[in-house]
Amino acid sequence: MPKHSGSKSRPAKARAISARRPAAVRERAAAAVERRAAPRRPARSAAMQLAAELERLENELVAAHSRMTALEARAEVDPLTELINRRGFERELKRALAYVKRYGASAALVYLDLDSFKPINDRHGHAAGDAVLKAAAMVLARQVRSSDLVARIGGDEFVALLWHIEEEDAQAKARALETAVARMTATHGGATLSIGVSAGAAMLLPLDTPASVLERADRAMYARKSARRTALSA
Repeated sequence: MPKHSGSKSRPAKARAISARRPAAVRERAAAAVERRAAPRRPARSAAMQLAAELERLENELVAAHSRMTALEARAEVDPLTELINRRGFERELKRALAYVKRYGASAALVYLDLDSFKPINDRHGHAAGDAVLKAAAMVLARQVRSSDLVARIGGDEFVALLWHIEEEDAQAKARALETAVARMTATHGGATLSIGVSAGAAMLLPLDTPASVLERADRAMYARKSARRTALSA
């Protein structure tokens, strides 16, 4: 009896195992799918993170480039007068000379030096001198065309680059700039300040270098300053 009873229980057990098998197979299949799918989600997440990081770095690079461009531009501007400084002017003068040499265009350089500027600093202080410099820069910038260029290249020295102008007109423009500055006034600490300027002009020539045309204009300015002093003392 025990043997016969055991023989009957084995088919029943086999049927129970067989009944459970589809569910177990499904569970194993589902687990395998989950295992295969699980690495994909982190991979997609890592790719998204990488893309976001690249975008952030690109934005930072664009912003850094913009800051560098702004800093480079400010490096060529005189902070007191807001005119181009010597560095910026020398770059523009090189371009102008190359253009004159290639296309035969006419251009002139006017070199300007304020008269008796030191006594203003000595008597009224450097803040008063700064007020005079800013006023002179404003007057000079207003006296030239938008295609021309005015720069401050030294303490009380300015230059004007004039395009499409002949020598006679350049000389006349130099005298006009002297007159405009002489008529100007600046105020500081209740004092009304005025000043003169001496201007010398030189044409840009095809074989010029920046140094050579600046030297000619500088010599013309000093000759003009000497003549003005002689006229005042006579």
